[in-house]
Amino acid sequence: MSGSIATDHLMTFSGRFSEQLLPEELDHLSVSFLVHDLEVRRGGVAANICFGLGVLGLRPVLVGAVGPDFEDYRRWLDTHGVDTAGVRTSATHHTARFVCTTDADQNQIASFYPGAMSEAAEIDLSTLGALDLVLISPNDPAAMVAHSDFCRRTGLPFAADPSQQLASLSDEAIRDLLRGTSLLFGNTYEAALLEAKTGWSAADVLAIVGMRITTHSKDGIAIEQAGAPALEVGVVPALTVVDPTGVGDAFRAGFLAGRSWGLSQERSAQAGALLATLCLESIGPQEYVVDPPAARARLADAYGADAAAEIGDHLARVC
Repeated sequence: MSGSIATDHLMTFSGRFSEQLLPEELDHLSVSFLVHDLEVRRGGVAANICFGLGVLGLRPVLVGAVGPDFEDYRRWLDTHGVDTAGVRTSATHHTARFVCTTDADQNQIASFYPGAMSEAAEIDLSTLGALDLVLISPNDPAAMVAHSDFCRRTGLPFAADPSQQLASLSDEAIRDLLRGTSLLFGNTYEAALLEAKTGWSAADVLAIVGMRITTHSKDGIAIEQAGAPALEVGVVPALTVVDPTGVGDAFRAGFLAGRSWGLSQERSAQAGALLATLCLESIGPQEYVVDPPAARARLADAYGADAAAEIGDHLARVC
């Protein structure tokens, strides 16, 4: 998993951002929100996805750049089954920071300091041994370009998840990232932004990537494959909504785990939806746990007995 590794500073605003913002004054915005709590958690897209894969019994290789303040975080990931041999430690920069405030409607305002992530392009994927699939997730733009170029040159399968970096990547860099990938992840807004920046239609994008997975928050997941009918998968209902940070990363972990287990696209998406909901019910993107009996029951309620049996059998062996 090539992408960001960060520390998340998560705050909650009890009101609504929309009630504090004046549309006619947005051209000289200056606003402060009084938050009532602060959680400092481990995060970063690639690290979050690797955590989820590790929880599900896989041994993902994390590829990213961090600062010398990373050692406690490294031990945490090692304990949860993540191979951190591909992590570069900067001598001059801190590990990246994600600072996010969430309001009562689960809207978020966030800032991201890249720090050591700016050195990620210097990581050589050829030193990491045999890899099955490389996920190019949000990272320093130069690293995203370099790692996708490496995969194309060497014929190594890779998936694209540009998400938060779509605004930072040039139009041509996005087009290049998609060429040669076998799978594209994104949410509803990111899908529209990607099409606007590339100038490609949804059909054009699908023809290039082969498979496109778009998450629609509470409205579920859409899986599109070239030459096949679109597949819609619903969510696993949440018992409580605590924190949306990292929910998309948890979905990706569950989906990729399902694929590695040989499950169908539908079952893989259902496994991803389960992990996404467990993450939504936790504070922080790496605090959820998977209890196989409880997971099987929730899968049965959401998708039926067959789905619960197919996915649950794998969970019982690895969790």
